[in-house]
Amino acid sequence: MSSAPPETVEWRAEPGRIGYRDALDAMTARNRAIAEGEAREMVWLLEHPPVYTAGTSADGAELLDPRFEVVEAGRGGRYTYHGPGQRVGYAMIDLRERGRDVRGFVHALEGWVIATLADIGVTSWRSAGRVGIWTKDVDGREAKIGAIGVRVRRWVTMHGFSVNLAPDLSHFTGIVPCGIEEFGVTSLERLGIDLAPAAFDEALRARFGDFLAALEGKANALP
Repeated sequence: MSSAPPETVEWRAEPGRIGYRDALDAMTARNRAIAEGEAREMVWLLEHPPVYTAGTSADGAELLDPRFEVVEAGRGGRYTYHGPGQRVGYAMIDLRERGRDVRGFVHALEGWVIATLADIGVTSWRSAGRVGIWTKDVDGREAKIGAIGVRVRRWVTMHGFSVNLAPDLSHFTGIVPCGIEEFGVTSLERLGIDLAPAAFDEALRARFGDFLAALEGKANALP
């Protein structure tokens, strides 16, 4: 495992909460600057106040109780929730230098989260036909612990993933998360793991080199 990102990638971890619209504006500006060669690639880890975000495939019927602000995110996917206790990772990566493979990027992003969760004691996986990161909940059923949603502009990525550390899981009931009704949502806290955001950030950072290696197609870099 690599313990630090290369100098070409800025790594920023926010200690406080960033409003979703503010983060989206900042991410859009950084995406443009990277595409124009004016800024480095960036991984941005943060937490949002409660918000529901709508992807490009969002179905209004799946917005069950809009008790929080609803924002059109511009990423792929359907509705998702972000809020306190959830760690969000935005990856602004230049795919012109890393294979120009959007599917490969999503697969590597999933693998990065899966490997990080494994390092902290949680087995998780991809599930065919269902977007996101899945694990076994306390009742033995499969449940979602992480969401994936990306956008690519001029071959530079935006958005990324979110992982449920200790959010209020009742907040997810205002939507059909990612359009999947038959499975629940879980968190590290629900699984009995108390992990601070900074500790999760460090676990992600330790696997970042493997993530980049996976983008470059190096065998066995990530699950």
